[in-house]
Amino acid sequence: MNRIEALFERQPAGNLNVYFTAGFPEVGDTRRVLSALQEAGADLVEIGMPYSDPVADGETIQQSNQQALENGMTVRRLLKQLEGMRDGGVTLPVLLMGYVNPVIQYGVEEFCQKCAEVGVDGLILPDMPMDVYLNEYKAIFEKYGLLNIFLVTPQTSEARIRQIDELSSGFIYTVSSASVTGSQAGVSDNMEAYFDRLDAMQLRNPRLIGFGIKDNATFEMACRYANGAIIGSAFIRVLQDSQDIVADIHGFIRSVKANNQAEVGV
Repeated sequence: MNRIEALFERQPAGNLNVYFTAGFPEVGDTRRVLSALQEAGADLVEIGMPYSDPVADGETIQQSNQQALENGMTVRRLLKQLEGMRDGGVTLPVLLMGYVNPVIQYGVEEFCQKCAEVGVDGLILPDMPMDVYLNEYKAIFEKYGLLNIFLVTPQTSEARIRQIDELSSGFIYTVSSASVTGSQAGVSDNMEAYFDRLDAMQLRNPRLIGFGIKDNATFEMACRYANGAIIGSAFIRVLQDSQDIVADIHGFIRSVKANNQAEVGV
C-alpha cells in the first residue's frame, strides 16, 4: 500500500500536510526541513518544485520559488537531495508539488522512475489537464506506484468531482476558495456550503483542505469539514523569518496541532 493510503487508513482524521519549497531558504535546506517536519509531528509533506511562474500561488510562495531558483535549485538537484531519505529515517508520506512543464522537460517516465527510486509517494501537478493525464501519463504513474493528487475548488462541478473521486487514490486536495495561496483566512458562508456539499457527496477518498490554513484555529476548522488540512504560505513565512530553523519548525507544528496532539496523546 502506498504510504499516503496507509496514513489515512491508520489515521482518518486530523492530518496535517505541510508544503515547503525545495531549496528555500538555502539550497541545502531541503532534507533538514523535511526531517524536522517529521520530528515535529507533520503527517505528510509536500515539497514544492521551484518554478519561474507559479501562477496559482500568492506572493509568499512566489518569492520562495524565486529565491530557490536563485539559489540554484532544479528538479534534478531536488531528486538528488532526496536520495537515501528512506534509509535515512524519513517514514512519512512525501509528495512533490509543482507545475507540469519542468516534469515534461525532465521526461515524464524518467521523472517518475526517479521519484520511485528515492521514495516519493505522489505528485500534485495542478496545471496538468485530466485528459492528458488519463491518455498519456496515468499508466506511467501507476507503473512507478505514484499517486496523482487532483484538486477541486468551489467552482468544480459535481460530475467532475465524482470523476476525480473515481480516478483518485490517496486524498483529494480541496481548495477552499478561488483565490491564490495565502490569501484567505476563516470560513465564509459560501465556503461552509461548499464543504457541506462535498460531505453530502460521500466521496470515497479522504479530503484535505488547502488555502487559508495558517494556525491552530484554521487547522481545527478544516478538520471539522475534512480529514485534515494543508499549510503552505504560513510555514514558508516561518522559514523566511527563522533564526533557528529546526526549533522554529518544531514550535510552529506544535502550535498548529496543539489540540489534535493532546487528543491523541502526543
